[in-house]
Amino acid sequence: MIGQTMIGRRRLLTLTAAGVTATAFGGFSGIRPAHAAESVRWVSPRGTVEVLDDYPYWVGKKFGYFGAIETTLEPGPSDATATVKLVDQNQADVGYPSPGVFSLALTQGIPLVSAFHMGGADVFDFAFRKGEKPADLKALEGKTVVLGSAGWQSICDPMLKAAGVDITKIMYVEGGWPAWGTVLKEGKGDAALAWEGLRAQWKGQGLDFDYILGRDFSKLPANSFVMRKADFEDAAKKEIYGRYFQGWAAGLEFGKLNPRAATQIVMEQFPGLGSQMTPDVAVESMMQLANVFAGRMDERKKWGFHLMESWQKFFDVGREIGQITADFKTEDVVKNDLVDMANSFDAAKVKADADGFALSDAYKAVNVEEIAKRI
Repeated sequence: MIGQTMIGRRRLLTLTAAGVTATAFGGFSGIRPAHAAESVRWVSPRGTVEVLDDYPYWVGKKFGYFGAIETTLEPGPSDATATVKLVDQNQADVGYPSPGVFSLALTQGIPLVSAFHMGGADVFDFAFRKGEKPADLKALEGKTVVLGSAGWQSICDPMLKAAGVDITKIMYVEGGWPAWGTVLKEGKGDAALAWEGLRAQWKGQGLDFDYILGRDFSKLPANSFVMRKADFEDAAKKEIYGRYFQGWAAGLEFGKLNPRAATQIVMEQFPGLGSQMTPDVAVESMMQLANVFAGRMDERKKWGFHLMESWQKFFDVGREIGQITADFKTEDVVKNDLVDMANSFDAAKVKADADGFALSDAYKAVNVEEIAKRI
């Protein structure tokens, strides 16, 4: 089916893959207010949490890295901007938007700050049918890019503009969540937005594409954890968030030390993922993500650290293309204040947990070294 809507300056088409409806895997659980102090409710931008992307959280839950904080992980609606709206409306405490969606929120005057930067390297990629990958992204001019949600245009435009592409010559096609990869495979569109971790998952589902990887051409930031500015400015609440991010940082460290264990923990949490990915594919998906989370660590030094020049470049490009119209300073909306607290986890305990984890036979058989070579 084809429908049309308007996004930014250009028309955006809506497509549905044959036999696949564009509905989310899950939904936000309700409209109750976010929890009170000593609890944090996190909302995904994906419409599902049954993915490997959040492995640090599930590791943290298993080993108690969040301490006494009551934590909730919500799938959220598949609308790309829902994650920031829900935080603003007190229906969630922490959102996980792309920089593009975060910048849209700032342009709309939503008072948020980015407090923990998950993606040190650019997580986003462009997928092409086998044999159709061009030499560079300039070849996308005059072509169509398939998106899972219309709001993802805010991800693509800055990336493509920064890569020298005339974005006025790009047509975006909304394929719907979770069908947009199938839309590309069926020949509706020339490329599709993808990301690390999803590459391996798609391959496990029979969606085998060629890719231009964001990490190879982009110096822009990737998704981060955002919170209400009012909470950030409240000393007591800010301390709770710092301890909360510490749980994520410990989970990230665990995944670096033992990627097979981190993967197995997620797959045991969501047994249905086993029908989509073998242990080998699952570990590859997790390691793709881990590469992004540890991206540019030689410069960042610590989990969650924002590289200000990278964010400034993103905001500069956003203003150049008219995606960002609000007048704000990068240092007012991108904060590293909680990074030291986040990284003050018990490193010895995390290492002991990672070293002592009992792998199943299926995960013992996964060759991490071979996976590292192909990602």
